[in-house]
Amino acid sequence: MKKYICAGLVASIAGMFFSMWLYAYQNVNMASADDTAINFSFSLGDIGPQLVANGTIDSAKLLANAYLTRQRGKLSITSDNAQDMLNLFWALGLANKNEVLEKGPMMDPKYGGAGNFASTGGWTVAVGGAMEHYSHHEIVMLNPEQQERVNNVSKTVFRPCCRNSTYFPDCNHGMAMLGLLELMAANNMNEQKMKEYADQVNTKWFPQSRSSSCAV
Repeated sequence: MKKYICAGLVASIAGMFFSMWLYAYQNVNMASADDTAINFSFSLGDIGPQLVANGTIDSAKLLANAYLTRQRGKLSITSDNAQDMLNLFWALGLANKNEVLEKGPMMDPKYGGAGNFASTGGWTVAVGGAMEHYSHHEIVMLNPEQQERVNNVSKTVFRPCCRNSTYFPDCNHGMAMLGLLELMAANNMNEQKMKEYADQVNTKWFPQSRSSSCAV
């Protein structure tokens, strides 16, 4: 059954959620059994600076933001930078204008609005509220074929934390994976490769899990 954060709980957990996230960023050893880097054929470009410029990331609130400019070459996700990349792609997935956010399960009326989830209510380091940036900024724009790839692959990539697919990005890991899938599609990666890379990245974001994709 889909897990989501009820509207009445968002205000009370937002501070706790961010505190736990910041603690994890500063203190948790993200090392996994397989420490091999996941290397992509494309770079992050100016995604980090764009997210700061449009207010999705308030640099005054997120002090540990060196990762925004650290990678100047091709994108590489390792055990050492996995948390940084998770946070960056969380911001991208949240803010980038995309039909998954506008037409997918996040907008199902039974959940009481897209702002009632951990992936939205938990993002407390924006200028203003997270929903002011939700699917609002044109950062990674996709043509219809690329969007179809995102739609298709997002429905096949599941995460161990809540067993929801990326098509329902109700937690930070789901929202981050959506952002990564968008970037992969924009760089013309095919669906099979997108799925393979998504599964590899999940092993970095969930180092305790032996299986990166969980079936519902």
